[in-house]
Amino acid sequence: MKSDLSKNEIERASFAFSIYDFDGSGKIDAFNVGDILRALNSNPTLATIEKLGGTKKKGEKQLSLEEFLPIYSQCKKDKDQGCYEDFLECLKLYDKNENGLMLGAELTHTLLALGEKLDDNEVAEVTKDCMDPEDDDGMIPYACNIPEEGDGVDGSTCPHIFSCKIVTFLKKMVAGWQGDKPAAAKAEAAPAP
Repeated sequence: MKSDLSKNEIERASFAFSIYDFDGSGKIDAFNVGDILRALNSNPTLATIEKLGGTKKKGEKQLSLEEFLPIYSQCKKDKDQGCYEDFLECLKLYDKNENGLMLGAELTHTLLALGEKLDDNEVAEVTKDCMDPEDDDGMIPYACNIPEEGDGVDGSTCPHIFSCKIVTFLKKMVAGWQGDKPAAAKAEAAPAP
């Protein structure tokens, strides 16, 4: 299955794998498979990770790079993964007036009830990190209106500071929120072998 991956993909996967090879043994804990896949810009569900050979507990299983590459290859083929644009489209369903606003309570409910659910503490942490207070009507803007480069407008300006925070929030969710840091940040913070 290695042949399904390009040379560049194998190099990227090897680098991400090496970050989680904490002891330099050439093996990683299968518990970290999801974090590595997310660091490689995949967005597998917990069920997909488990189906591909990841584990729910540390120390249950070790994987070599040769065992990990087919997992990465299979995950890349999985079309049942959301991306930022998909999440944004879902939020548009809650925009009753089609004005770029949704109820903050609906976002909180969605995080608690749909998909791979977050618990109350995780939702509180995410909303604290990524959301400004709701307006008087309980509404929050959900999309950032930063102009594209080349539009003659400074791309760092945004009519809604919160909108940029919700973009950050969505990108964290797509990347696989892991407690106080997104999974990619945890991978970057991991000690190099």
